[in-house]
Amino acid sequence: MDTTLEVLTTRRSRREAHRQWPDELKARIVSESLRPGVTVNEVAVRHGLNANHLSSWRTLARQGKLILPESEDALEFAATVVETSSQVGTLEPPAAKQTSCAEIVVGPVTIRLEEGASAARIVAIARGLAASS
Repeated sequence: MDTTLEVLTTRRSRREAHRQWPDELKARIVSESLRPGVTVNEVAVRHGLNANHLSSWRTLARQGKLILPESEDALEFAATVVETSSQVGTLEPPAAKQTSCAEIVVGPVTIRLEEGASAARIVAIARGLAASS
């Protein structure tokens, strides 16, 4: 008489239970969780991991141990020249130049961008000014 033994398992092996996440994927998931209006829990559920696991990755990112990808709407900074209030009234406005450059004026601050500045750079600086005011 032949007997057959069939074993059914409901639990993954120990090796399968501990997934290895590449740093690039961790960084992308952490970056996604840092967007405004998004909760850690909903991002964790979307990617099939525990919220506390994602929180630990966020801590690594804050400590500089996990490098996040540059966001699509990253701000760029331009060099600025700061004049003291005593200099503002005494200086004559600069003479007009033959080259064209973009100027952004917000109150007493004037930002002059280099010739040929991309539209993306101008938008990034404008967003940065809007966020700071």
